[in-house]
This record gives sequence, structure tokens and C-alpha cells, in this order.
Amino acid sequence: MNVASAPRGSAPPHVLVVDDEETILQLVRGYLEREGMTVSVVGDGAQAVAMVRELAPDVVVLDLMLPGLDGVEVCRQLRTFTDAYVLMLSARDEEVDRIVGLSVGADDYLTKPFSPRELVARVKALLRRPRSGPARTTIGASGLAIDLGRREVHRGIEPVKLTLTEFELLAALARDPGVVVSRQELLDRVWGVDYYGGDHVLDVHIGNLRRKLGEDPDQPRWIETVRGIGFRFAAPS
Repeated sequence: MNVASAPRGSAPPHVLVVDDEETILQLVRGYLEREGMTVSVVGDGAQAVAMVRELAPDVVVLDLMLPGLDGVEVCRQLRTFTDAYVLMLSARDEEVDRIVGLSVGADDYLTKPFSPRELVARVKALLRRPRSGPARTTIGASGLAIDLGRREVHRGIEPVKLTLTEFELLAALARDPGVVVSRQELLDRVWGVDYYGGDHVLDVHIGNLRRKLGEDPDQPRWIETVRGIGFRFAAPS
């Protein structure tokens, strides 16, 4: 597989597409380039990790089934050094694939066959998500400290390592402590108003977030489920 990339400018977003099917690489590249994006393509996992280190793309469109390193392992490695958004692709519509992919740090998930226009919409929605919050603004509740500026979370004195999406989801809830935030509003805030996917992605990320916080969903300390509506973050104690 030949690696192709366009020179990065300061303005256009840069997307790396990782897939071992040449037709998909060229199809996706064509659609993204028509939207003014810089696009690089690569066909295997090991090269993908190397290219992300070299090119620092804004978004990685990552196939789950790859030769060598599979998409799960690639995503796991990416999350050790980059906060680039990851849109994972899979030919299988299995719930376990979605859960595993999102649990290792993917931000969104799309099943093959997919509409190229939907993929472009998903990428654009990811790019609209802010990468930083107000400088040095900290929210605290019952032993949890969320620094919106530094994008850091501490439970007591222990740091909590979250993916970019998990942090944005926690921040979206924490900015309105004690207020019920609907599922749709959370999807709009974190994934964008034109997000095409279902809300299952929200449940997976909430589950991962609770696990990393050490939260008991039956007796929540910070994130409460309000059945039929959404979620509520604990008011400061």
C-alpha cells in the first residue's frame, strides 16, 4: 500500500484515513478533499501509528480490521500520545465491537457499508468540537476536581485519565451541576447537532466514564441517570 498525503496548511483540517481496501481509501479521500480537507491515507496499522506521530492529524478515520495491528490496538496506542479524534469503521455491526472500540478511546463509530456523506458529516461534527475550555476554570463536587482549562480530572489527589470524548462528556454535565441534561442535548453538545448515529454511543461513553471515576451506577456519587430523560451531575457539596 502506498502512503499518500498532501502538504499541511495552517487552515485546512488534516484527516488520516486508515483502511486496507484501496477503493474505500480513494472514495473517502475524494469526499473529504472536496470539503477542503487535507487527507492522508495508509493501509495498515503499524504505518498508521507512525504517520500519526509524524503528521499529527486532527481526525483519524480508522478501520477496525487491519493487517498487522488491528484498529483496536492502533487506537490504544494513539491514545498514549495524541488527542486526535478517532472515527472507527467496522464491517461488523456487533455491539461488542462498538463497546471495545469506544472503550479504547474512539470518539465515534460507523458501520460498513456507510454513506460517504454521512462519514463526512461525522468528521465535520468531530472537527467542530472544542479542544480546550476556559483557562483554569475548575469544577469540584464530592472529591472530584475537573480543570476545564488544563483538561485534567482528579479524584482526590489521584489523576483520572480520560479520553477526549469522555472529558468533554463529563465537562458538559459538570457545567450544569444539579441540572438534568437530556440525552439529545448531550449528543448535541459533545457530538454535534448534525450527529447521525444513535444514542448507544452515549451509553458506552457514560459507562466508560463511570468505570474510570470508580462510580457505582446503582449508588452514583457524581453521575446520576434520570430514567427516560438523561443524566445529572452532582451539585457541589
